[in-house]
Amino acid sequence: MTNTHQTAPTQYVEANGIKFAYRRFGKPEGVPLVLNMHFTGTMDHWDPLVTDGLAKGREVILFNNAGISSTSGEVPTTIEGMAADGVSFIKALGLKKVDVLGFSLGGLVAQEIALAEPDLVRKLILVGTGPRSGEGMATLTPEAQAVFGAAYENPDDLWLGVFFTPSENSQAAGREFLKRFRLRSEGRDPEVNEKVAPAQIEALGKWGAPRENPYDYLKAIKQPTLVVNGGTDVIIYSVNSYILQQNIPDAQLILYPDSNHGSQYQYPELFVTHVSTFLDAA
Repeated sequence: MTNTHQTAPTQYVEANGIKFAYRRFGKPEGVPLVLNMHFTGTMDHWDPLVTDGLAKGREVILFNNAGISSTSGEVPTTIEGMAADGVSFIKALGLKKVDVLGFSLGGLVAQEIALAEPDLVRKLILVGTGPRSGEGMATLTPEAQAVFGAAYENPDDLWLGVFFTPSENSQAAGREFLKRFRLRSEGRDPEVNEKVAPAQIEALGKWGAPRENPYDYLKAIKQPTLVVNGGTDVIIYSVNSYILQQNIPDAQLILYPDSNHGSQYQYPELFVTHVSTFLDAA
């Protein structure tokens, strides 16, 4: 039986004194796709419709970076440090060429992995993310502060505000996502500890701080890049996806309608089609 998002066992590999937890499943031929997760997220925060959909055409590798959930070590307080750990993990698996997808905070890490290891990364997918010193990225946006600061009867309902717009259609899609989000019940990752959020917030602050000519570094990303976001992302403003596309030399941009930070979870089948088409192209 082929493993899926629900059934893939958690495995471990050690690099630089860190014991990385990961899962890999899907079609083993070709270039594997390594996924980098959002703020305070674990391997179990991915949408099975997305991961299993992508795994039909390639091997998908999920992992917890240093200090996250079932991975040992400490969370670095810089994005560059997180990327270095991510590279160590990929190389510990003996992989010579990978495609890299990063969502939100994971998209910042993915950029740095592509910059640090241009020969390792074939193609890059940046979802709901932004550049250094991006618009509204020096701190959490006011909308993000309101969502994360609110009280929820069901803790998972937080994600309805983070990932989806207030519209009826978007919220309905969000409720369907929450059902899928909890489908894996056996061998599920523990939630992150209390040290993770402060370290990640510090790293985000350093990344988003104003600087001279902040977008020049994007010119050095030579990999073909797909940038995806919701048209009304209030967590990392959608304009940041446009900035990425305008400054990365070989980048294309997709914005989904009536969608917020988790557009790929609102349109999972469409997202899988777009990403698969991009990865399969010569």
